[in-house]
This record gives sequence, C-alpha cells and structure tokens, in this order.
Amino acid sequence: MTTEAKVGTFVFASLALLAFTLIHLVNAEFRGGGVHYRTYLQYAGGLEAGNDVLFAGIAAGKITAVRPSEADPTRIEVLLELKKGIPVNEKSVAKLGSVSLMSDPALMISPGSNSARRLPPNATIPSAESPSIDELTGEMATAADNANRLITEARGELGGIAADAHTLLANLNSITGQSNRKQVAEILQHTNGLLANEGPKIDHLADQLSAVTQHADTLIARMGPMVDHADGAIQNANSTIEDLRTKDLVELEGTLNQARSLLATMQVVVQSKDSKLDDTVENLRTATENLDQLTDSLKQRPWSLIRIRQEKDRKVPQ
Repeated sequence: MTTEAKVGTFVFASLALLAFTLIHLVNAEFRGGGVHYRTYLQYAGGLEAGNDVLFAGIAAGKITAVRPSEADPTRIEVLLELKKGIPVNEKSVAKLGSVSLMSDPALMISPGSNSARRLPPNATIPSAESPSIDELTGEMATAADNANRLITEARGELGGIAADAHTLLANLNSITGQSNRKQVAEILQHTNGLLANEGPKIDHLADQLSAVTQHADTLIARMGPMVDHADGAIQNANSTIEDLRTKDLVELEGTLNQARSLLATMQVVVQSKDSKLDDTVENLRTATENLDQLTDSLKQRPWSLIRIRQEKDRKVPQ
C-alpha cells in the first residue's frame, strides 16, 4: 500500500468517526435529556418522526412518532420530545405548520401564558386544527367562483351605468346649449339689475330692523324694574292674604271655643233644672184638669156664675 492510499484511508476514517460522533451527540441531546409530550390532531399533513417542533418560532425539539390513536383512530397521536426548560403550559396550543412553503411540515406550539400552570412530562398539549391544502384549495376555488360571478354582475351593472351616463351627458349638453346659455345669462343680468335697484330698499329695511331691535332692547330694560316691582307686589299680596287667613282662622277658633263653652253651660243649667221642670209640668197638668172640670160645671150649671147659692132641685109631682 502506498503512502497516498494510507493517507486517504486515514482521512476517510477520521471523517466517518467525526460524523458518527456528531450524530451520537445530536441523538443524545434530543433523546437522552429531553421531555416527552403528546398531542392529537385530526389532520397530520405529512408529519413524521424527525420533523421539527417549534415553540414560539424557535427550535424546541423533534417529533418521535406519528400514529393513529388507539382510543380514537380518527385522531392522529403525535409524540414529541422537547428540550429541557421549554415552558409548555396549559394555555399552549399545538397545531400543524411549516417554516416556509418549501420546507417540511413542523409542529408549532404557541407560548401560551406566563401565569398558566406548566405541563408535567408526558402530558397532553392542547391542539388546534389548521386548514389542509385541500380545504384551502376549495376555499380559493369558491372565492374565485364568487369573484367571477361578481365580475359578471359588475359588468352588467356597469353597462347600465354607462347607458345612464350617456343619457346624463346628453341632457347636460342640451341644457348647456346656446339658447339655454343665453337665457341663463339674461336671468343673471336681470337678477343683478334687481339687486342694484332694490339694494337701497334692503339697506333701509335692515336699518329699520336694527332700530326696532334697539328700541325693543330699551323697552325690555325699562320693563325689568316694573317686573321686579310686580313681583314684590305679588309677594306682599300673598303675605297679606296669608296674614288675613291666619287671623280669620284664629277668630273662628275662638268663636267655636265660646260656642262649646256656652253649650256646656246650657247643658249644666238644663240638668240642674230638670226636677223643677218636672214639678212645673205636673202643676200645669193639674191646672189643666181643674179647668176641664170648671168647664164641665159651667156647661151644666151656667147660672152658677150669677147665683151664689144653688137652687134646690124640684120635686117630682105626686
């Protein structure tokens, strides 16, 4: 073996050893001291083991496995390994993404909130679905169809608008023709002459209005004290009426009190004279009976008023 062959073999062996060492170190960095998590997606979008995991846009780890979930095969379970110290929390959200249009798909994790609780190892990171390329293509096709329909409708509307614009221009041309311009000039000239003739009258009317306004201001200023005096008179009348009303009420109250006392006195007098009134009534009754007896006696013997002695009764003849 020549010296050149020995040197070449040594160089290739050194390069192979260096590459093996680098690969071993990288694998040791991500496998030996990483923190494992998992998340679930409805659409994986070409994710596979070895794709990057980005936390707030920075390289944070690698995907270790992508497989259908055993509990729900309609969901894709994504296992990932993150570097130590990555602050994944309960508000962090994992979704499918990519760094650029030509790069491989990657798993994007949002930073979440600093006040949220940190997720422990082997925890499930909340996920959010990203639209797939097929969905985006369908939406773009729908938008294109809507745009074509809108353009067609706009063309129709523009045609009508163009026709209306032509009609408007024709009307404007007819309005601004030679005869119409001559009439407008005559109207403006007549208006200028009218303003020139009636200008002094208008100025005079304005002066009169100004004078009337000044007189009105003077009259209002003079009426101010009269209004104040009227307010004072009304207040005095109100106070006088209030005094008279109070005085009448006081006198009425005194009269009622006197009437009450008089009634009380009469009641006492009547109660004290009850017995005497009874005797008087009895005497009147006795006198009435005596008068009745006297009247009956006079009816039977009217001559008793003349003769003192009564004649003897006649004997019956035998």
